Amino acid sequence: MADIGHAKINLALHVRARGGDGYHAIETIFAFARDGDGLAVAPADDLSLAIDGPYAALLAAEPVETNLVMRAARALRGAFGVSAGAAIRLDKRLPVASGIGGGSADAAAALRALARLWALPADDARIMAIAAELGADVPACVASRTAWADGRGDRLVAMAGAEALAGMPLLLVNPGVACPTGPVFRGWDGVDRGPLERGDPLRAALAGLNDLEAPARALVPEIGEAIGLIAGMPGVVLARMSGSGATCFALFAEAADRDAAAGRLMAARPGWWCLATALI
Repeated sequence: MADIGHAKINLALHVRARGGDGYHAIETIFAFARDGDGLAVAPADDLSLAIDGPYAALLAAEPVETNLVMRAARALRGAFGVSAGAAIRLDKRLPVASGIGGGSADAAAALRALARLWALPADDARIMAIAAELGADVPACVASRTAWADGRGDRLVAMAGAEALAGMPLLLVNPGVACPTGPVFRGWDGVDRGPLERGDPLRAALAGLNDLEAPARALVPEIGEAIGLIAGMPGVVLARMSGSGATCFALFAEAADRDAAAGRLMAARPGWWCLATALI
């Protein structure tokens, strides 16, 4: 039984205030790519997790038990009193800690896949409660649909017209440089630039920005280089950094323009990670 940990995109992200609990109050527009990490589950007596794929080595130092996928599996089994196990295999295709929700998306994929394997009701509120315990953006990743969010990014509101974004060509680019989340948030200038619109998601995204882009670029100058490269490609509708970086994205009106941009980018920066995909 297979699922996808869909790459998460922040079409816009406004930081509204610093939180006393170490978290920041944000408003964001989540969207998701068709592609991402692969996850498969099969019946087994106990729980196990095997990780392979292009970015598996970056997770090798982490104990399997602390991986969000295993934490999700154990929490789900405990909440529903499941005695069965599962053999879980994660194909790690997305860059690690790169602003596109890789770990959160993987945990979300595990919750969905294991709910099917163990015949659990997909709409049971306990699943979203587990997701919220695992991380602020895991509930959004479980839903994997365009949504407006506030709080820590965990309070989701459906957006009218979101279905119009489905299939929109998307290019993801990562310069291969780590961009630590904590220092990026600490580098926020403290200016509340106001709320994000809640109407049409593309119009709202274009009217907004990513407040974390400036501090991220100060830490990782390659982010500015990546945005500059993709923003100048023909047919780009929106180019921006996602989350706290370092992955950047561009939305295109036409798939042919996206594919041409991907080709030019890979030729110019062969060491960078690049994925031509589309929104779901």
